[in-house]
Amino acid sequence: MQRRHFMFSSASALLLPAAGVWAQEKYPSKPITLICPYAAGGNADQRSRQVGKFISTALGQPVLVDNKAGAGGNIGTDAIAKSKPDGYTIGMGNFAPLAVNPTMFEKLSFDPAKDLTPICLIEKGPLILTVRPDSRFKTVKDVIAAAKATPGKVTFASGGMGGSHHLSGETFKQIAGIDIIHVPYKGGAPAATDLIGGQVDMMFTQMYEAAPMIKAGKLRPLAITSKGRSPLFPDLPTMQEAGVAGFEVQNWQGLVGPARMPPAIVTLLNQTCNKALADPAIREQMLSQGNEIAGGTPEQFAAFIRAEAARWGKVVKDGHIRPE
Repeated sequence: MQRRHFMFSSASALLLPAAGVWAQEKYPSKPITLICPYAAGGNADQRSRQVGKFISTALGQPVLVDNKAGAGGNIGTDAIAKSKPDGYTIGMGNFAPLAVNPTMFEKLSFDPAKDLTPICLIEKGPLILTVRPDSRFKTVKDVIAAAKATPGKVTFASGGMGGSHHLSGETFKQIAGIDIIHVPYKGGAPAATDLIGGQVDMMFTQMYEAAPMIKAGKLRPLAITSKGRSPLFPDLPTMQEAGVAGFEVQNWQGLVGPARMPPAIVTLLNQTCNKALADPAIREQMLSQGNEIAGGTPEQFAAFIRAEAARWGKVVKDGHIRPE
């Protein structure tokens, strides 16, 4: 396991916390560690560094981004949950470890509902059902027809068990009533490579990965998983428009901390995160990747996690999904 740290030094405090919080809590008075439960270079890591840099500048202390990858995000999320609840260790909470893994894994070393403090939902991001440019599938209906004609023959790739690539495919199976075969990889990049190479038929690819490959002509999009069309691909239908009723999947992530964090610190971090999401440079990057900028209160993030956990728990149970 590789451990990488990125320190963001602050030249000046652009945003000052409330005077009462500063005087009473003396927070922050030392560097903050932000745990990213995925490897360096991916979207979770990029967003961790981007938001971490803003927090560092705003609060006047370095932010150390610590990549603790592995086990579908469980290793890093467990480290967040088991850290001291003093605000000096926070992390990036993601779709799989917070909403999918608690049901998919028989034994999990943390309980998102009890062991974590939601701070701020950062973003939601759709996926795109992609195929090779020369694929026989021209539409989603073509995929459904082929899957029904030859059950167990059509394959879809994912970046691993329980991630948004995988759960998008599982949702497709359940709603459309088709039998397609899941082929998991150790990450979205190798999965996309084999899709391009013809080893698998299709993949629900995260927008930030799919967009450049579509524009380069390496992949062809069939539909997007969001409720509405994307400004980046206005001619691309949604899965619902393509004939899969009720289909909507969005990958998401946000700041979390261990349980029992002081409310004043949670409030300060939430306010700072919301200010980060209003920053023009951060907004431009997120929107250019096709993501929806979130924000809001810790309570709203907590309610969102509960709803997502209930929804994806049912999908996991109905699909009898277990880690391989």
